[in-house]
Amino acid sequence: MSLEPDNLPAGWRLWNEEPDGRVILAFRPDVFDADRFDPACLPTIYLSNGSRRRRPGAGAAETSDWHVTLFLEPEVEAEETVHDDRETGLAAMLDLAERFADGEIDYRGAYQVPRKGYFDELDELVGE
Repeated sequence: MSLEPDNLPAGWRLWNEEPDGRVILAFRPDVFDADRFDPACLPTIYLSNGSRRRRPGAGAAETSDWHVTLFLEPEVEAEETVHDDRETGLAAMLDLAERFADGEIDYRGAYQVPRKGYFDELDELVGE
């Protein structure tokens, strides 16, 4: 199964899809352009079967588990689920993207240091 850009939830764009491998979705890359939002804060959802270990090169080692992870920034994870195969992971990825776009994900809770101004503006983008 591969993702069709026209079938993605509102605001999400297919950023990268490797055949039978990793998939990356990006939320509203049109506004994360340094003028309105910091590009480092671009919400992304990754589907990957790479190792989750933090040592250099670990991500290149394939595992049997498929991880769906919503990143709000490179080091800020809002949600992660683990799946047995890529197909199930793709379905979970689309569900997570839909819930984020609908405003159902608590992105404030993922931050240790609140970013009120950013949250207020992000509120305007989700749940539209």
